[in-house]
Amino acid sequence: MGIGGAGALAAGAAIGVQTEVLPGRSWAYHRLGIDGADGTVPDVTPGPTESGSFTSEHRLGQEVGWTIARPPAEHARLPVAIVLHGRGDDHASAFDHDYLALDMFLAAAVADGTPPFALASIDGGDTYWHPRESGEDAAAMVVDEFLPLLLGRHDLDLGRLGLLGWSMGGFGALYIGAAPPAQVRAIGAMSPALWHEYADTAPGAFDDETDFERTTPFGDQDDLARTAVRIDCGEGDPFYDAVKDYRAGFAEEPAGGLALGDHDIGYWRRIAPGQVAFLGHALAGG
Repeated sequence: MGIGGAGALAAGAAIGVQTEVLPGRSWAYHRLGIDGADGTVPDVTPGPTESGSFTSEHRLGQEVGWTIARPPAEHARLPVAIVLHGRGDDHASAFDHDYLALDMFLAAAVADGTPPFALASIDGGDTYWHPRESGEDAAAMVVDEFLPLLLGRHDLDLGRLGLLGWSMGGFGALYIGAAPPAQVRAIGAMSPALWHEYADTAPGAFDDETDFERTTPFGDQDDLARTAVRIDCGEGDPFYDAVKDYRAGFAEEPAGGLALGDHDIGYWRRIAPGQVAFLGHALAGG
């Protein structure tokens, strides 16, 4: 193998560490330029954001940050979608204008007629948004700590609640959504980190095989029958096969779909307009 080939393989391995899997189809699609066009952040003025933090009992005393993004103009009693970040990210990643810029996509969607709602992101660490043997439980943090904060201090309408996540956060949205608070109406999953078998999972994603079997969203699709669900994944994504099979397990096909794309920001920005509009319309109403 030449130096160039070895260097490319090394780069691919580095990418794989960041995206939770070893390089394969995802890296090849990107290298060959067949993963589709990158999405672009809309040229709009975003609405206001507010950030803060609290000490989380469910995250074993860690200080966790959060941010709430609202659309421009005044809107009373907004519904809200909780944003769950990917592995290696944090609550700020959702609204970083060099990353996902979801506040910009929210502003553009509302300007185009999507019913207004808020997005609220929270730090989940690299816990994969489920209870861990250490006692840390980011899912319980969302339900028992973050939701009361949003209701009590920020007057958001938790009767119209959604979940939105990418990669690890997409897994979290599907996991939490399968046993949700009764008011969860909609779930958006972008490239969710799903696996068929424990042996294929990323190191640290689960405590052991029992933990995997207990928390995998596979087999729980019927629990989402009354929830509006959108799941998108790129055909070059390393999670493509598992996501395709998971989608096929619904009695009624979820919104979204499978198209050219990689497990990266360019793809997530491309599907963000559809995801945000989907959530807004699903959360609308009394």
